Formats: sequence, C-alpha cells, structure tokens
Amino acid sequence: MSLKQQLTEDMKNAMRGGEKDKLGVIRLMLAAVKQREVDERIELDDTQVLATLEKMMKQRRDSVTQFEAAAREDLAKIERYEMGIIEAYLPAKLDEAGIEALVRQAVAETGATGMKDMGKVVGWVKDKAAGTADMAVVSQKVKAALA
Repeated sequence: MSLKQQLTEDMKNAMRGGEKDKLGVIRLMLAAVKQREVDERIELDDTQVLATLEKMMKQRRDSVTQFEAAAREDLAKIERYEMGIIEAYLPAKLDEAGIEALVRQAVAETGATGMKDMGKVVGWVKDKAAGTADMAVVSQKVKAALA
C-alpha cells in the first residue's frame, strides 16, 4: 500500500472513529499532496509524498519556535500535536552516530579533502539518507569532518 493510500485509509478510519483532530491533520496532509500533484501535473510516488510531509514538519517546527517566542503556548501545542501525527508517517530518523558513519562513508567515496567539497558530500548523504536524516545535523557533521 502506498503512503498516499495509507493516508486515505487512515482518514476514513479517523472519520469512523470520530477523531476530529486527527482527521483534520490527515486532511491537511492529503491536501498538501494533492496541491503538489495539481501544481506539477504529476502523480506523486512515496518518495515525493515523504518530501511533502518533511516540508510540513519543517513548517511546524518553525511555527512552534515562533509561537514559543511570542508566548503563545496554546498555538504551539496545536502545532506539536500536528507534528506527532505527521511524524507517524515518516521513516525513523538516523541518530547522530548513524549520521556520522554516513558522513565518513561519503567523505571516503567522494574523495573530499576540504570545505570546497562540502556540496559533494552533503549531496551524497542526502541521496543515501532520503528523509531519514536531519540535514542541519548532516551539514554540521560534514563541516566538522572536512575542517
């Protein structure tokens, strides 16, 4: 079952179960996927759906930061709830040790020697990690490895 089909099934189950909050978040996810399909005139595969969900997670992380800075804990709580629902559809994240191992492998395979090769290494890791690594952490680890 594709990720899009899983979202649709979960939406139906949330409707049957009367879970209004969860239903709203799932509808937001499906709307984002449909919007991208319409905009790009394509049918999204699982990788593209994951990229869309990752973007939604990033938006919510940014919102939580801004809401907390503005002392709006009520709105931050809603965003955290949405993040929890979205996160259930994303693959498990790599821990720091896994990211470090991937960065070491990338440096070895790309033959990177200095900071000028950072783009090559980050690109290699991004291809291999495909949504399982926080790219901000990857960037820090690459800088440390190439420094």
